[in-house]
Amino acid sequence: MNSIGDIWEIVLDRLRGELSETTINTWFDEVTGVDLKEKDFVIVCPNEFKRDMIEGRFAEPIRAALKDIFSDDFTLRLVSEKEAADDGKKPVSLFDSKDFTFDTFVVGESNKLAHAAARAVADGASAHYNPLFIYGDSGLGKTHLIYAIAHQFRKRLPSAKIVYIKGDDFLNDFISLVRANRGDEFRAKYRDADLLLVDDVQFVAGKEQSQNEFFHTFNTLYEAGHQIVLTSDRLPSEMTLLDNRLRTRFEQGLTVDVQAPDYETRVAIIKNKATQRGFVIDDKSADYIARNVTANVRQIEGVINMINAHRELKQKNMSDEEIERIVREAVHKNNEAIPTPDAIISEVARFHGFDEAILRGRGRSRQVVNARNIAMYLIRNITGLSTIEIGKIFDRDHSTAVHSLDQVEERLQTDPSYSQTIKDITLNINSKR
Repeated sequence: MNSIGDIWEIVLDRLRGELSETTINTWFDEVTGVDLKEKDFVIVCPNEFKRDMIEGRFAEPIRAALKDIFSDDFTLRLVSEKEAADDGKKPVSLFDSKDFTFDTFVVGESNKLAHAAARAVADGASAHYNPLFIYGDSGLGKTHLIYAIAHQFRKRLPSAKIVYIKGDDFLNDFISLVRANRGDEFRAKYRDADLLLVDDVQFVAGKEQSQNEFFHTFNTLYEAGHQIVLTSDRLPSEMTLLDNRLRTRFEQGLTVDVQAPDYETRVAIIKNKATQRGFVIDDKSADYIARNVTANVRQIEGVINMINAHRELKQKNMSDEEIERIVREAVHKNNEAIPTPDAIISEVARFHGFDEAILRGRGRSRQVVNARNIAMYLIRNITGLSTIEIGKIFDRDHSTAVHSLDQVEERLQTDPSYSQTIKDITLNINSKR
């Protein structure tokens, strides 16, 4: 194995066999393997909340994956980033990672403008690209670009304070610190940044207090001449719950998009990812992967990780036939990796500012009933479950689910804003896949 990071990637590939892609992205997106010594595997989580949730829900599958790889039992130690730093086991940060730089980003027609703009921001070559707003579907390289910006910015200005945060984590951070009467600490964390990177900023929309806080953070940084970079799955004009003050500020800099890579770019990405993992993939196999794995860069990377895992475990290069089998399995799995009902309920609840228990409960207020109806409608449309199964999820009978679906469909015919709300929630759900 090349590194602890490689082992962790193979563990994740094993977990994908039993967990949905939504679960993987939600809980393991920022988790890193950092040490393996004497059958003790250490992974670092971004915060204590994720550490506790992973330990409670996924520790056993992780240990099982390690046993599958090494044919031996391992202990698992999960630590937060703060604990890791105290132990001297701090993971490679996005500023230092060699995997997400401009050198490893494959440029094609689908992302050429976004790459050029990101490079200009990282090099300090244009003060007019503030904020830089990068939008596009999930898995097309937006996060790679902002990691690359951070890496180059740090290289150019070693003492700069760089802050990276996801939109939903900004909300959680705001809520937890303000509730603990630590609002000043929250503001100091973000408003002193030389470079603020916000991934999936669409999740800031919809909450008045957090939007107001983000507005003042944005203004403070902008007026001080500090750089802001935002990514989203949609344009600011398509965020219907976004405060108009924020919308105008998001649009005042440069807005660029990333699109799905074309065939030639996919081939280049495949060869590039294989090289990064220490092996060469021949033209025939690269062509087969490029013609069959077309959704996004993340899916391509998953296939390359699977090929590499098989190659290293078998200690030999994979044949074209073996690679084709892996690709077929990956494509089949990806088509099945639709959001779960739990994931849909979670996002509908978050969007409306409710706890999930309220949506599943017996509450009959107009707001709760409306949100519950939307959840049922999206479960039906996204997962294809029957109304009987949907009723059981909410501890209700079949007729209640049918009535809820009818109400949503009737309102969709006459209320454009309602239709847009459902579209926004659907986009949020899909962006977490």
